[in-house]
Parts: sequence; C-alpha cells; structure tokens
Amino acid sequence: MDQPVLPLGAPRGERADAVRNRLHLLTTAREMLAEQGADRLTMDGLAERAGLGKGTVFRRFGSRAGIFQALLDDDERAFQERVLSGPPPLGPGAAPLERLIAYGRARVGFLVAHREIARAALDGTQPVPAGPETPLSRMHIRMLLGQMGLGAADLDVLTVQLTAALDGPLLLYLSASDLTQAADQADERLAHGWQDLVQRVCRP
Repeated sequence: MDQPVLPLGAPRGERADAVRNRLHLLTTAREMLAEQGADRLTMDGLAERAGLGKGTVFRRFGSRAGIFQALLDDDERAFQERVLSGPPPLGPGAAPLERLIAYGRARVGFLVAHREIARAALDGTQPVPAGPETPLSRMHIRMLLGQMGLGAADLDVLTVQLTAALDGPLLLYLSASDLTQAADQADERLAHGWQDLVQRVCRP
C-alpha cells in the first residue's frame, strides 16, 4: 500500500437537497468567519444569514461546535487530497524522507491556519483542541518510515511519537495566546523544528 485511503466527507446516499444545504451552510459559515471571526458565529446567526430554518441548521450540525467540526472535516478532506494525489514532495513521487518532511511542514501550516476553528470545534469530549490525532497522520507517517529502511527501529512506536509531535502537543501549543501575535513566525519555527526532528530521527 503506498497511499492511505480514509473515508472522509458527507455520508453516501445523502439526499440532493441535504447536500446542497450542507454546502450552502459551510460556504455561509466561511463568509461569516472571514467577516467577524469565530467568536461571533452562532447557530441562529448562521441560519438567518443562510436563509434556512434553525431546525435545518441544528439537524445538520447538532451544536455550534458541530459547525466548526464540519468546517475542519471539509478542509481535512482537501488536505488529504493534496497528500494522496498532489504534486511532490507532499504528494507521490518524492523520496520518503523528503515526503515526510513536506508532510509535517504542510500539517503545521494547516494547524496554524485553522487554530481558531479548532478551538471553536471543542465540545468538551476531545482530549486535545481539535480532537484526537488525525488518522491520516499515523497511516502516512508509518508508510513513509517503512520505505526508509531504518533497520531495527520500532516503526510502530516511532510512528506514534512522530504523530504526537504534530497532532498532540502541537495543538496544545497552538492554543497559547502568544501565537496569535506571531502566527507567521510560529508557523516557520514549528515547520523547521519538524524538519530538524525528522532528519535526526531518520538519519541512516
């Protein structure tokens, strides 16, 4: 297997009008986020702006956090497409170490860009700000490590540790208030730290 395949997106067999409503609501939610930020996006406000009944919004998302979870899922799907079929080095065609570095750098950029949505997606059940680790991260990292010929290294444990470096402590760090003041610098520093970590760990 050279590509992880994950079942993301809307459930199969969904009615055409439900699909249209979902896309319309997500588009409207993104417009509201751009205009007024995550703190002011509410279920009632989204229903009014989208011109749909409140019941439709509640059935679709369940809660305010559900709106942000749906936005994250939508963007995660687009991110996954870049990893699975985009140009190298993030997509197929580059050496495994090069792809692993590119993946971490892209993931850092994704998390920094989505930090407000990730925090707003909290519903009190997730162990870290944007929920549990992303399945794509563990699968993809494990696949690339297996292609590197790292000898006697315990690839399963190493995969867990590298995945945590992206989806666990990193997300907790992204909740820090000082990140808001220097997001661009944090993005590059974290990306460089990932590259340094991977190059040291995967050294022949």
